[in-house]
Amino acid sequence: MAESQGFRIRVRAPIHEVWHALTDAGSMRIWLSEHAVADLPRRYEFWGRYTPAGDAPAQKLLMAEGNVLKFAWEVDGTETVVEFKLSEDGEGTLIDFSQTGLPDFQALLADPDSPLGMMHTFWALAVSNLVDHVEGRPITARCDLTSPRMREEVRIDAPRGEVYASIADPAEFTRWFGARIEAEPHVGGRWAMGSLEMDPRPAKIVDLVPDGKMALAYEDGIVATWELEDSGGGTKLTFVQSGFSDEKPPYGSWMGWLSGLAELRRFHEIDTWIPMWVDVHLEGTPDGLITIDGK
Repeated sequence: MAESQGFRIRVRAPIHEVWHALTDAGSMRIWLSEHAVADLPRRYEFWGRYTPAGDAPAQKLLMAEGNVLKFAWEVDGTETVVEFKLSEDGEGTLIDFSQTGLPDFQALLADPDSPLGMMHTFWALAVSNLVDHVEGRPITARCDLTSPRMREEVRIDAPRGEVYASIADPAEFTRWFGARIEAEPHVGGRWAMGSLEMDPRPAKIVDLVPDGKMALAYEDGIVATWELEDSGGGTKLTFVQSGFSDEKPPYGSWMGWLSGLAELRRFHEIDTWIPMWVDVHLEGTPDGLITIDGK
C-alpha cells in the first residue's frame, strides 16, 4: 500500500462556494452520493449506490475548519484518511486531495475493482462532478454500483465530427483524457494507454465508423464503445461497456471512463478550456503516462 495518493484540481469558482458544495448535504447528494449527512463539526457521512461499499455510512469526521476537511473512512477493513484542502487561486480555487492506504499503480492494475482499488476512479468521477456543479454546469454522470448495466448517454454541445475526432485521434484523446494514448486508428489496430511498445496486451479497435462510432476490445473480453448521434445542434454520445460477468462488473474502469467523459464535455464546451487537473500523484505510475498540461 502506498502511504498517500492524491491530486490537485482547479475550480473556476470562489473558495466559499466550493467549501459550501463540499460540506452541504444537499450539494453532496448532487455530486457525490445518494445519501449524505453534513452536520459540522460532528458528522460528515455519505453512502448509497454511488459509493463503494456504500450499504451504510463508514466515515468519521476528523476536521472541518480553515478550508480543510478531513475524515476517516473504513474501506474493506482498511482505515483510510481523506483530506480536502482548499486555497485561493486568483478568482478561483485549488483543491488538494489525498487519501491514505490506497494501492499503488502496480497493485491497482492487479485488482482495480476492489473497494480500495476503486477509490482512485471513484474520486476522479466525484470531483469531476463537483467541479461542474460548482461552476454551474449539470454533472456528467454517476456510476450505480448496484447495477450491472453499463450504459451512459452524454450530450456534448459540439458538432459530431469534432467530438468524433477527439475520440478517434489518439493525440486529441490524450489532451482531454489526461493520460498518454497511442493507437493505430483503423479497424484491427492496437490501442494502448501509455505506449504500444510497452503494453503487452493492448486493446484492439474492432469498430471505427467516421463521425459515428469507435469500439475497443480487450483480451479479457470487455468491449468499450462510443456511439455518436446528432442532437439539437450538438452531439449525443452513448458510452457502453459490455463483455463482463454480471456478478463482477468492472466498476473501477467504468468510473474512470465516466470521469474522462466529464472532461471531454468541458474540452468541447468551455472556450478557454484547460484541464481541471493540475497534478496527480499515484505512486509507481510509469513516467510519461499522465499528461495534464492540455497540449
